[in-house]
Amino acid sequence: MNKQVSHVGIAALVLLAALIVGTTYWQTWANAGLANRQDNEIRLVAQFSIKRGRIYAADGKTLVAANVATKRGSQTLYFRRYPTGPIFSDVVGYSTQTRNRTGLEESYNDYLTGSNANLDTVFHSALDRLRGATVTGNDLVVTIRPSAQALALRLLRGKCGAVVALEPSTGRVLVMATNPTYNANLIEKHFALATRTSLPCGAPLVNRATVGRYPPGSTFKMVTAAAALDSGRFTPDSPFYDPGYCVEYGKQVRNAGNPEAPETFGHVNLSTGFEKSINSVFCNVGKALGAGTILDYAKRFGFYSVPALELPGGERVASGLYQHGRLYDPKHPDTQVDPGRLAFGQERLAVTPLQMAMVAAAIGNHGVEMRPQIVERIVAPGGKTITHLQPDQLGRPIKRQTADELTRMMELVVTGGTAPLAAIPGVHVAGKTGTAEIGRGNIHTTWFAAFAPAEAPRVAIAVVVENQLNGFGGTISAPIAKQVMEALLR
Repeated sequence: MNKQVSHVGIAALVLLAALIVGTTYWQTWANAGLANRQDNEIRLVAQFSIKRGRIYAADGKTLVAANVATKRGSQTLYFRRYPTGPIFSDVVGYSTQTRNRTGLEESYNDYLTGSNANLDTVFHSALDRLRGATVTGNDLVVTIRPSAQALALRLLRGKCGAVVALEPSTGRVLVMATNPTYNANLIEKHFALATRTSLPCGAPLVNRATVGRYPPGSTFKMVTAAAALDSGRFTPDSPFYDPGYCVEYGKQVRNAGNPEAPETFGHVNLSTGFEKSINSVFCNVGKALGAGTILDYAKRFGFYSVPALELPGGERVASGLYQHGRLYDPKHPDTQVDPGRLAFGQERLAVTPLQMAMVAAAIGNHGVEMRPQIVERIVAPGGKTITHLQPDQLGRPIKRQTADELTRMMELVVTGGTAPLAAIPGVHVAGKTGTAEIGRGNIHTTWFAAFAPAEAPRVAIAVVVENQLNGFGGTISAPIAKQVMEALLR
């Protein structure tokens, strides 16, 4: 009798193992083949008979991706609905029948469909199938703060640009907003409407925060100043004389302002050059350091590497020098790159808002750079947390002393320099403006990067706004950053 029971038990275990292997095969290894057959009814049932996991904002209450049950004959299928409309679209992405997936819907598809390799998930999904119950995926909770995210989008209304805010000590992404954006609910049946925009920059499906490449202008002086101080070649008190320009390759590189009457500051030090964003000072710093040293420090901050964010690979790009649309890493930078213009953020530099937020966050975090992360935790259908965010240190691009000296210089930018509109009453704000030329007369790309409170930062931010006629970072982007930081600090 015991032998028979044992045989039955073994048979049951074999059947269960076969079921687990089979379901794992169809949901993981065979999934790519099915995905290529868009009209395949088997694929439709296999994917959409699963009750996809929900996605929540950082408060754990705001639902940003849910399901709608639909009857197809005897089958109940589950299709995506996005209750917050366009607010989280660039981060969450979409999951549809005909347009496939983007954003977290793509990169976390295995968790959301209960087909990830976690043993607990595999076991419960297999049991659900064995019982004939609906398989339910795992829920995601993201790090994005819903009220601050909505505010950032409102502040970008009518403009092309992006806002990225990070928590410097952990790398949590608190805000990732881009405009124009789109309503993910329209992708399946109204794609033309979803991709329509009245803004001249177009491309509402592009996440400008992670793939938008912009000349950084003077925000790059954070990197140049870090190289100048950290290398020991300069101190905040190093003297300069500014006649309104520096001479490079026999030509004058002028400060901002009227080309016929550029700003002239006379005798200054490096700290004042940073506070007032004096191009001639940084042009001379660049010539002294050489392009190779500046690029080496840029790489320490993460330039030339694709940020290790949890979005799909095609939705992230590296920052650095670009030539003919491709990332350009010169073999002989001191002869192939203009060090003066590189030092104040021109040359062929192209950066993402995410990268500049990472630079600001690293300085605010006393020189330690954290990996940016956007998923707070993954929760099983029964409420058990499968995994949660673990802060991950990428490295230390600069010494603590360098970061602290640079922080004091960035505070001067807000208290007496180019960004008074970023000041928050009762809070020490450290920041850097940027106004990048794009070769179209007085039309600029405007920037502001900052962190606050300066002495113990809880938020670091980068704001970029495209195509601003006679616009400056201190007047266009700094006020946006101020309001978003205020919301996050509350």
